[in-house]
Amino acid sequence: MKPITLLVPALALALGACATAASAPGGGGSGAAAITADDLRRDLFFLSSDSMRGRLGATEDELRASVWLAEQARRIGMEPAGDDGTYFQFFPLRRFRLSGESTVSLGGRPLRLWRDVIVMGPVDARVDAPLMVADGTLIPAGGAAGRVVVAALRQPPNPPPADVSLREYRYTASAVAAQRNVLSAATPAAIVLVADSVGLMAFDNMVKFQRQGRYLLDTAGVNPRAGVSPIPVFLVRPGVIPAATEGLRLTADLRTESFVYPSVNVVARVPGSDPSVRGEHVVFSGHQDHDGVHHPVNGDSIWNGADDNATVSVALLAIGRAFVRQPGRRSALFVWHGAEERGLLGSNWYARTPTVPRQSLVAVLNGDMIGRNHPDSAALLGMIPPHRNSTALVEMAMAANPGFAIDSTWDAPSHPEGWYFRSDHLPYARAGIPAIFFTTLLHPDYHTPEDEPERIDITKLERMTRWMYATGWAVANAPQRPTVDPGFRLER
Repeated sequence: MKPITLLVPALALALGACATAASAPGGGGSGAAAITADDLRRDLFFLSSDSMRGRLGATEDELRASVWLAEQARRIGMEPAGDDGTYFQFFPLRRFRLSGESTVSLGGRPLRLWRDVIVMGPVDARVDAPLMVADGTLIPAGGAAGRVVVAALRQPPNPPPADVSLREYRYTASAVAAQRNVLSAATPAAIVLVADSVGLMAFDNMVKFQRQGRYLLDTAGVNPRAGVSPIPVFLVRPGVIPAATEGLRLTADLRTESFVYPSVNVVARVPGSDPSVRGEHVVFSGHQDHDGVHHPVNGDSIWNGADDNATVSVALLAIGRAFVRQPGRRSALFVWHGAEERGLLGSNWYARTPTVPRQSLVAVLNGDMIGRNHPDSAALLGMIPPHRNSTALVEMAMAANPGFAIDSTWDAPSHPEGWYFRSDHLPYARAGIPAIFFTTLLHPDYHTPEDEPERIDITKLERMTRWMYATGWAVANAPQRPTVDPGFRLER
């Protein structure tokens, strides 16, 4: 990532005018003194330790981390604001995956599922058909009905940029989808794609995601099979398919299973001091889950998620201490969302069914990954159109900026990461609630086991925490709640 220090011109004047106040230590109320590097370090090293096993959504590990967060909120003095007088809002996730009973064989020789071969998408299918070799996406004369098409994985039509995150995975997923769409038109019995050099680099990550299956909120009418190709698609390592394929048959017995898991949002509240606006809430948002335990990288199989997103989880605890010490006029609401890594599922659930009246949600200050990269750089997403849904909220955040150079390029619709659409502020923005997203952006350890607490810049984490707090303090005490900009509409 290249350091960018350009500010959005429309906000540069506002930032300069507030530079003196923003650079003052402990911006916000007197409660800022409760935000300390020692507390952040202690909580971070516990929440992202190996004992938490990566906090995979909809598992006991996520629930154990959630219980720990709720207990810390209780000790701090934050009120429970979940369901039934608790700190918890449970929600059901529907998981749809390939069963462990599934088998794949080639020429009567079993293939090792999730080692030699990946089933790209859970599908119920029985296959017993001869192989035919195709040239990329070209079907030989005579068609492919009743046969298994074998082709080398080809570069996708629009390959991801070289510097995009998880590039090998994105390349492979895009290449598989492009070839599947073309080859499926010939109605083969199955499609086998042989990984190229990039697909081979992504193979373990493809196993990780495809083996997990699909997670969806278990709501009325949900169909976990929607969008799943009825034609099984296999990705295999080079060498699995021999050079001579004449007479070889592929047999597969693929079976899916579907069941419901619980996940949970942790919700706590610090009541406001002004009875006239105490019923309004400034929301501090983050997610506590990460990727769990998977294939080892350099001997480490625990994907700790220290930056993603233990940093914000412990920042919310620190901000809670600040508001308990000195409440704002409006109430402060803290939501640690579950199952964010499964597709923003906890925030989607809470935005639909909040535990406080929806109209009381004044603004959402979301954070995701706030502890890495250059000490003086950061980003605030939702600050430029079309992602900006509240100019008033952005101006409060920029006025509270403690001196970070703001990288605004990641907020542009043209940015290849699409970062704005990948965190928990999004469901709230779509629901018409003013929302912004604090982050220090991606780094090479993103979604790897090397996202460890030792790599977090604690001083920067403290500054980012104070920035979120000072912004929330300004919202909590403003004469008027921030408004949504007229005509706000996201591009997707």
